[in-house]
This record gives sequence, structure tokens and C-alpha cells, in this order.
Amino acid sequence: METNRQKKIGGVLQQDLAEILQNHLRDSGVTGILISVSKVKVTTDLSIAKAYLSVFPSKHGEEILNDLNEIKYKIKHELAQRTKHQLRRMPDLTFYVDDSLEYIDQIEKSMKGEDNPISKPDLLDKRKKS
Repeated sequence: METNRQKKIGGVLQQDLAEILQNHLRDSGVTGILISVSKVKVTTDLSIAKAYLSVFPSKHGEEILNDLNEIKYKIKHELAQRTKHQLRRMPDLTFYVDDSLEYIDQIEKSMKGEDNPISKPDLLDKRKKS
């Protein structure tokens, strides 16, 4: 369970990280891709921050994640400059793709009847949990 301190630090990092990533996309000239920071979880010792990113369109998710991992230290430095009066030490950043939007989209398709297991029995094998 996250403490209040972890939640506050995660919220500050989430807001600043979203601005940094949007500025990076704009400066690099990338168009047609939207990145949002859906959640930032900070460990109890405040040494690691896990940033969950939603990328639209989702087909560019892995590519964006690889690009961000290459410039992770620049992002960390800029984030440290923005939060220098709030944090003594900047946590290490790790980026993850948040695929919850795709999951919700699949549930909506199933609810609308596009993936009907009665008319297509071969879909049942995909839905079984192993």
C-alpha cells in the first residue's frame, strides 16, 4: 500500500514528466503521436519511480519506449531540475507501456458482440486462463 508521501511524489513526477515528454515530442518534430503518463508509482525508499505511459496510436508504443530508454538520463536530469526544491534525490526512472486502453477496447468489442464465442467457438480457446 502506498503512503501519502509516495502518492504526492508520484503525482508531482507524473505532472512534470508529462510536460517533459510532450515538449520532447514537439522538439523532435514527431507528429501524430500522443503520449500521456497514466501513473507513476514510487517505491517506499523513493529510489525507483515506475512511469506507466499510454501511447496513441498504440502500434508505436514499443518504438517510443525504446527511444525514451535511450534518453532516460536527459529526462531524469530535466525532471530533477524541475523538482529540485521538492525532492532531495531524484528516483531512477523506468518506463512501461500502459495497455489498459487496449484492454478496455477489447472488453467493449466483446460487449458489443463483435467477438461472439457462440457464433465463433474457436474464440473460447483464446479466453481460457492457463
